[in-house]
Amino acid sequence: MDACTSNCSSLTPRRWRKVAYGGMQPGYDDNHTDETFLADMVMNASVVKRDILKVMKDSVAISQYLCIVSLVVLVWSYTLRSTLDENSLLLLDTSLLGSGFLILVLTEEMLSLNLLFHYILNISFFITGLSVLAPIYQTLTRSISSDSIWAVTFSLLMLHLFLHDYSGSTIKAPGALQNPTLTSCISLNASVVASVFVASRLPSRIHVFAIMLFSLLVFLFAPLVTYCIKKYSFCLHLLFSLVLMVVTLSFVYILHKLLFVLLLGLLVFVNVVCPYFLIRIQEYKFEINGPWDEAKLCFDITD
Repeated sequence: MDACTSNCSSLTPRRWRKVAYGGMQPGYDDNHTDETFLADMVMNASVVKRDILKVMKDSVAISQYLCIVSLVVLVWSYTLRSTLDENSLLLLDTSLLGSGFLILVLTEEMLSLNLLFHYILNISFFITGLSVLAPIYQTLTRSISSDSIWAVTFSLLMLHLFLHDYSGSTIKAPGALQNPTLTSCISLNASVVASVFVASRLPSRIHVFAIMLFSLLVFLFAPLVTYCIKKYSFCLHLLFSLVLMVVTLSFVYILHKLLFVLLLGLLVFVNVVCPYFLIRIQEYKFEINGPWDEAKLCFDITD
C-alpha cells in the first residue's frame, strides 16, 4: 500500500513555481508560464498625459532661440551690406554686454562678488584674445570662394540649431553639478566657425572684431541670460519671448517679405502644429509592463 502511494505521488507532477534562478523544474518546459503570468501585466503605467497648453509654453524656448539666431543673421546681412559700420557694431556689442550683466545681476539669486568677478575676468580675457586674433580671422578664408563660404555657413547654422540644448545653457556657472553635453558643445563650435566664416568677408580688422564679439556674445551668453530669465519668472520668460518674436518678424519683414512669411510659418509650426501633433499621437501610445521586464533599482546607487 505504501509502495503504491509513493508511486502515485511520484507520478503526480509538481506544482510550477515562478522562480528567477532555480533551473528547469521537472515536468515543465524552460519557458513555461501558468495562467497567473499575465495577472501582473500593467498597461500604460508610465505614459504621461500631456496638456497642449503646457507643451505650447515649453515650445516657446525653441521659437525664442530661432528668433535670436535670425537676429544674428540679420546683423550679419546688414554688416556685409555696409549698412552697419564698425562704430554701430561696437555700440551694439557694448549694449548687449551691459544688458546681459544687468539681467544676470537681477535674476541670479546666488550671485556673489567672486562669481561676478569671475565673469568679468573671463570676458576681459575673451575680448583681449579676440582682438589679437581679428587679423587672422580677416584673411583666414581669402582663398575660398564666397559661394562655398555661404553654403558652409548655412550648413553650420542648421547643425547649430539641430544640436542646440533648448532646455538650458552650454555656459555653466563655476561649481555647477551638470556639465554641458557633447551635442551642445558641437552646436556651440558650429556657431563659432560660422561666425568666423562670415567675419572673414569683412573689409577691416575693426569690422571683424566687432562682428565676432557680437556673434560670440549672442551664441555664448544669450542662452545663459534667457535661462536665468526663465528660472527667475516663467511669465517674464513668455513676455520676453513674445517681444523678441515681434521685433524679429518686424526686422525680417523690412528685409524681405518672403523670409518674413517663412519665419512666421516656422514659428507657427513650432508653437502650434508640433504641440498639437504631439498630443494627438499620445492617443496611440501603448506600453505594457509585467514580470518579464528587467529589475529596476528603487534606490540611488551612489548612496
